Amino acid sequence: MSTTTVTDEVTDEAAGRTVDAGGIPTHYHDLGSGDPVLLLHGSGPGVSAWANWRLTIPVLAQRFRVIAPDIVGFGHTGRPADIHYSLATWIDHTWALLDALELERVSVVGNSLGGRIALGMASQHPERLDRMVLMGVPGVGMTPTEGLRALREYEPSLENMRRLLLDCFAVDPAIITDDLVRIRHEASVAPGAFEAYRDMFYSPRHAGSQLAIEADEVVTITTPTLLVHGREDKVVPVEVAWNMARLLPDADLAVFARCGHWTQIERPDDFSEIVRHFLARPSATRS
Repeated sequence: MSTTTVTDEVTDEAAGRTVDAGGIPTHYHDLGSGDPVLLLHGSGPGVSAWANWRLTIPVLAQRFRVIAPDIVGFGHTGRPADIHYSLATWIDHTWALLDALELERVSVVGNSLGGRIALGMASQHPERLDRMVLMGVPGVGMTPTEGLRALREYEPSLENMRRLLLDCFAVDPAIITDDLVRIRHEASVAPGAFEAYRDMFYSPRHAGSQLAIEADEVVTITTPTLLVHGREDKVVPVEVAWNMARLLPDADLAVFARCGHWTQIERPDDFSEIVRHFLARPSATRS
């Protein structure tokens, strides 16, 4: 294991830390105690660990040690000039973080891109994952959607951010508050943030949009898995979750009605409860 120096810092909403993970200054939140649970955020503009998981972290931290990093290219984590954004890079960065924190084995909760990273981790080193929760994850049968296209074509402005969140993420417009719009917009225009976001999905130097997974790989992933999906998800259709539930050897599926791509924000109590129960369930009760 690597020797690390961890420094404390404070964000607007939670205590955060920074650690060197494979040469990348990596910002993360670390709360609670108990079995470690890694929360991996998605890839929308202005995303960060706290933006994705601010309602989930305090609930899970009552029972687990919760680690929620900003994946390289997002949030407050460094953006090396020579980085090649790709699924492999994001997976390697996540392993490097776990090694830096001296965590041999964790459970992973992944939202969208974060869930795809989790699938790659389970394929590479299943012995290091206890369980997975995959929320709105792209998978077998995924095709480009209007929601995904809108995410990738986002141009920074307060009004564009408001329209993106209303049109693509939420069924209930009441959750799209002025504060949420402002926070996400400000994060999307932080120094280097928008340039990195556009490059990782559009520049020929990068491969951020290449997230496909084949059925032949999925059927080999034996990590006990809970799939969580919003029935009205406009970014990743719920049919993708059904495909993955059929293919993964050990997977449960929960579909939330009146819910889009943000189950952890639109249905926070239900999401946290089902995830907490799944992660805490004794292994002997699962086949």
